[in-house]
Amino acid sequence: MRESSNPVMRGVLRDNQKAGGYAGFGTGMAGAGQGAVFGQAGQPQQVDPYARPGQPVGSRSLTIDDVVTKTASTLGVLIVSAIISYFLVHQNEGLAMPLLLIGALGGLALVLVATFGRKQDNPAIVLSYAVLEGLFVGAISFVFANYAVSGISAGVLIGQAVLGTFGVFAGMLVVYKTGAIRVTPRFTRMLFAAMMGVIVLILGNLVVGFFNGGSGLGLYDGGPLAIIFSLVCIGLAAFSFLVDFDSADRLIRAGAPEKAAWGIALGLTVTLVWLYVEILRLLSYFNSD
Repeated sequence: MRESSNPVMRGVLRDNQKAGGYAGFGTGMAGAGQGAVFGQAGQPQQVDPYARPGQPVGSRSLTIDDVVTKTASTLGVLIVSAIISYFLVHQNEGLAMPLLLIGALGGLALVLVATFGRKQDNPAIVLSYAVLEGLFVGAISFVFANYAVSGISAGVLIGQAVLGTFGVFAGMLVVYKTGAIRVTPRFTRMLFAAMMGVIVLILGNLVVGFFNGGSGLGLYDGGPLAIIFSLVCIGLAAFSFLVDFDSADRLIRAGAPEKAAWGIALGLTVTLVWLYVEILRLLSYFNSD
């Protein structure tokens, strides 16, 4: 079973597998030749021959429309929250750090709860994450656009980051659909190893920063190393979309329950936010004094 490099997606795949196997694989097709079962009153009831064991009667399998709808809903909530956060900070700049920390730490906590608590398909958790992450995105966008750059308006910088984010998303979707890059177990392992390396560097940068006045290893000081590191992060986020798309595609083809769309939406949103922040950071380097 190929794992995903995205911890949220990995949890969605794991939970749907442990629930009794994918439809079409293992026990999921047991009894598929039976068109109906009899209810309590002796009346025949239609059942979905592709339903997973334990899936409630009347529930349906996941479709691409479910994924698109749930992802759009999650991003819509995040965008509204980000806009509110941005204008709150614009009115009172002292709110920038509190909103940034509340959003970042709260969003991280919900991702951990969803991943390790196996609640990726809980819409309340997913939408709450979108609200909190929106607070973070709005606050950090204000900070980058108003303090870290010069000679460019905040709207232009943020607009470029948004266009870049969705441009990368669309481009990687085309790459995945055309099969230009195939998602294999080896590809996923390499991507996961690279992401672990980035996390180690970030932690190392934080630790070293305690001893040299906060500059750390120079990963965020706007210099050549910072630009290279940001480009690496953007590349990893972009390639992560391929694994996310593959995970979603396998869930759809396997007949996972429709509620799994919330987990897919959460995983895609986590990657989109990471990509947006890294593109915004890179643009701020090129537009700083």
